[in-house]
Amino acid sequence: MNPGPAPGCEDAADELPAVAPQLRELRRRAGLTLEAAAARARLSPAHLSRLETGRRQPSLPLLLGLARTYGTTVSELLGETSAVADPIVRAGGPGAREADGWTYWQAGGAGRGMQALRVHVPHGRGPDDLVRVHPGEEWLYVLDGRLRLHLGEAEHLLEPGDSAHFDSLTPHRIGAASSGGADLLFVHTLLQSSLAGLCLGGATTTTHHR
Repeated sequence: MNPGPAPGCEDAADELPAVAPQLRELRRRAGLTLEAAAARARLSPAHLSRLETGRRQPSLPLLLGLARTYGTTVSELLGETSAVADPIVRAGGPGAREADGWTYWQAGGAGRGMQALRVHVPHGRGPDDLVRVHPGEEWLYVLDGRLRLHLGEAEHLLEPGDSAHFDSLTPHRIGAASSGGADLLFVHTLLQSSLAGLCLGGATTTTHHR
C-alpha cells in the first residue's frame, strides 16, 4: 500500500520548481566558484552550470547532496520558506514533490540540524545505482514495501517496520525491492560544513544519485 498524495495535495506540482536561482545564490553566499562548488559536490562544473541555469533539473537524491554541500535544506533549495518555526508539521501541509521518479513530503521543520522526509522510492525508476558518501548520519524506517539497502560491501533487505541507522561515511545506496516501490521515513543530519555533501559516482560521475 502506497501512501499516495498527502491530504490536500491533489493539485501539487508533478515537477520540481526551478531551483537554479537558489543554487546560484547559495553558492555565492558560500563564497565558492563554480569549479570549487562542483568539486565539493562531486559534479562536473559543466553539470553544475546546467543546474544553475535551469537547463537540467536535479533528482531528489541529488537535491539532498546539494543541500549538504551548502549546509541547507531541500526546502531552501526549492525556495520554500517558513515564516514561523512551528514544531508541528500537519498532514496536508507542504505538498508532495517529485524528482526523477522519487516522491517526497516534508516531515520536519526548517532551520534544524537535521532534515526529515517521507519518501516514496519507485521500483525500476530513478538512478538508484549511485553510491553516496558524506559526513553525518542517516536513519530510515520502512513504512511499506521492501527496501534494498547497500552499506559498504553488505546488502540488506528491509521489510515494513525495519529501520537502519548508519554513519553516512559508509558508502551507501538504496532502491525499492518490491514491484510497487517502497515508502519510508528518512532523516539525515545537515552539516554546516564545507565537507558536507560528497557524492561518489555510479555509472558516471555526473548522473545522480542514490
